Amino acid sequence: MERFYVTVAIPYVNSKPHVGYLYELVCGDVLARWHRLKGEDVFFLAGTDENATKNAQAAKELGIPTRKFVDQNSKLFDDLTKAYNISNTNFIRTIDPKHIKIAQEIYTKAYEKGDIYKGCYEGYYCQGCEAFLTDKDLVSGKCPEHKTEPKWLKEENYFFKMSKYKDRILKLLANNFVVPDEKRREVYTRAKEGLSDFSVSRYKQEWGIDVPFDKDHKIYVWYDALLCYISGIDYPNEKFKKYWPADVQIIGKGINWFHSVIWSAILMSAELPLPKKIAVHGYLTSEGEKMSKSLGNVLDPIELALDYGVDQIRYYLLREIPFGQDGDFSTKKLKDRVNGELVKELGNLVSRSLKLTEKVKGKIEGKAELKIDLKQINKYMDKFELHHALNEIFIFIKHVNKYINDTEPWKLDGKELSNAVYNLCESLRIIAILLHPFIPNTSDKILNQLGVKLGSLNDCIFKKFEGKPKLGGHLFELIQ
Repeated sequence: MERFYVTVAIPYVNSKPHVGYLYELVCGDVLARWHRLKGEDVFFLAGTDENATKNAQAAKELGIPTRKFVDQNSKLFDDLTKAYNISNTNFIRTIDPKHIKIAQEIYTKAYEKGDIYKGCYEGYYCQGCEAFLTDKDLVSGKCPEHKTEPKWLKEENYFFKMSKYKDRILKLLANNFVVPDEKRREVYTRAKEGLSDFSVSRYKQEWGIDVPFDKDHKIYVWYDALLCYISGIDYPNEKFKKYWPADVQIIGKGINWFHSVIWSAILMSAELPLPKKIAVHGYLTSEGEKMSKSLGNVLDPIELALDYGVDQIRYYLLREIPFGQDGDFSTKKLKDRVNGELVKELGNLVSRSLKLTEKVKGKIEGKAELKIDLKQINKYMDKFELHHALNEIFIFIKHVNKYINDTEPWKLDGKELSNAVYNLCESLRIIAILLHPFIPNTSDKILNQLGVKLGSLNDCIFKKFEGKPKLGGHLFELIQ
């Protein structure tokens, strides 16, 4: 059995999760579910980044212990995965003792190898990014991500010899290691300008993972956090050997550099294989501005689910936002998508088809008269063009609705009626399988009403209909 390992980034827990992170989770879930449909052994990792100083600062502002604070907030992210039916295999927390042990071991090996050395750093530091910035990184003297002026810091640090791996990293980025290509070109251009050594410790911090050979320092959060992708699959044991390297690591464009360049250098130093692909998505925006906790313009995904429904939000995010591009969240567009495509096209098709099954006396049999382009959908999925894959499925849904209008099965009886209903039932069964990665709750409802099981992508062909249909309630309600 082929295996497939997909990861999403682990967010800071300094505040509640927002819908921008939900988008990434849902994208990861779609890929995980799709590859399960292909019969592959899938591992899907999600989790939280808890060793950041910004988490400690947020806890201090609330007057509660940092450990209690990260425990409370990490649970909110874990709860989000459950609320949105995210099928992650593991939820890694970077305060997990196993993760801490692995981070310290790999850090120590890099030090003993000469890839980490002690020095002094002076420069701009953005607390929001948990990173040092150069003049080139700033826009009008501010961090472009967080719209704040960074502080000037001078401190003793341990440094990682990233410059040692410059040629290998440039060669890596010259190929299609990062997708889409626009995001690959961005990091390649920056890397070509120079890859300097970077700070991998913080001096005299109270919160974080101790540098094992110098208790005055904590391991830089980005060094520790990136290692979650291997600690989350039990490095260096059998599970790690089975699933690493990752097939795809899904991240937001703001942390492209950390994953495409810094993560690659850390793995090169540790003499471990690199992930096969870094897939970079855009930001969810609100009124044209990035949705982020620091800017205070976030949408609560739990509230959205209560207001509109889980699958409705999943569908909107995946259908409306081309992977790799920014997308603006709009309540009006959400309503249009739900009321149009989900209610009138998909919901109406299921309702009409199942009502017609009640007219058939005996077995539902016939000859296939409809066809879906599964090859094209597969191509879109392989290129992470999730919105195009969904569009292709809905093109087929429109064809099936047209088939009803053209054949007018309510006017038929006998074999002609049975043939028309057979085409409808088999079409719905295939549609339910293909929609399962995107809107799994809805897929399950369709399959239940058809009286069939999920199956795999190999079952997305017209064959003998084995179900026992029963008309259920509406799949979706109109949003007023």
